[in-house]
Amino acid sequence: MKKLTEGETAMHSPATILNLDRLAAKHGQAVIGRLVDEKKIKAGDVDNSVTKALGVLQENGVYACFLYLLAKEKNNGGIVVQEMLNLLENLGYGWGKPVDQKPDTVLAYLTDKVTKQLEPLLLAKETLEKMLIYARYGAKAKE
Repeated sequence: MKKLTEGETAMHSPATILNLDRLAAKHGQAVIGRLVDEKKIKAGDVDNSVTKALGVLQENGVYACFLYLLAKEKNNGGIVVQEMLNLLENLGYGWGKPVDQKPDTVLAYLTDKVTKQLEPLLLAKETLEKMLIYARYGAKAKE
């Protein structure tokens, strides 16, 4: 085990650094597991929903992506939103999760917590992009 140097705290030691790639992969796999494996939704339909959500995320941002999923992807979007919220909860900013999945509650949570500061928002966006990319290719692998 590495001995901590002066000024280095246990919070910043390599052992406690969050692996964002692993986090994105875990939640991307969960989307595929819950939609394709459990709900038996066609992998192509999941790929289509996730690809559209990814496009909105990349072009318009985190809030717009959630808004799109809640408004337009009613069949597959709920589970994608749940996994995205699980990912945000695990990013380590203490954002927690909204008390329910109602669109107003989720959007207020995003406004009050996730979009409040730019740096955490940018990290959240990047990690959510990875998650959706992994889910997209996970769906393609199931086709």
